[in-house]
Amino acid sequence: MTWIAPSVERRELPTAAGEREMLQGWLDFHRDTLLVKCAGLTPDQLVEASAPPSALTLLGLVRHMADVERTWFRARFLGLRIGDLYFAEDNPDADFHDADPAGAERDVAAFRAEIEACDKAVADHGLDETFSPRPGRTLNLRWIYVHMIEEYARHNGHADLLRERIDGATGS
Repeated sequence: MTWIAPSVERRELPTAAGEREMLQGWLDFHRDTLLVKCAGLTPDQLVEASAPPSALTLLGLVRHMADVERTWFRARFLGLRIGDLYFAEDNPDADFHDADPAGAERDVAAFRAEIEACDKAVADHGLDETFSPRPGRTLNLRWIYVHMIEEYARHNGHADLLRERIDGATGS
C-alpha cells in the first residue's frame, strides 16, 4: 500500500490574545496550511514539479521549511551546533532538488519533528531575547517569529499554485 500524506486539521487562530500567543498561533496556522496543501497526495504527486519551468515541489517546500525552522530557532537563536537536514555546501538547494518520493513519509515526519523540537526549544525564552547571527547584526526571538510567518505565507502561496496544478484542489 502506498503512503498518502495524512489529512491535517488546522488549529484555530487566536482572535484576541497576547503577542506571544498571537505569533505562535499564526505560525502554527501557516505550518498546518503547508501540510493541508500536501494532504491526500501520493509521494509521486508530492515531488511533481507541476508549474514548469519551476522545479519547485510540495515536498521540496516541506523539506525547505524544516531546514528553515531548524536554522532560525535552534541553530541561530539557541546557538546549537546541529547540522542541516538537507542543505549541503556542495548542494545548497538539496532541500528542493533532492526530494525523492521514496523519502516522502520520512521527510514529512522530519518536518513535524522539527516543528516540535523548535517549539520546545524556545518555549521558555522571551520575545525580547536577542542573538547575533553574524557580527554587527542583533535580532530577537520576535523577529524570528515574524520572519517565519512571512516565509510560510510566501511559500504557502507557492503551495496553493502547485496543488492546484497537481489535482485541481484550491482553497484552504
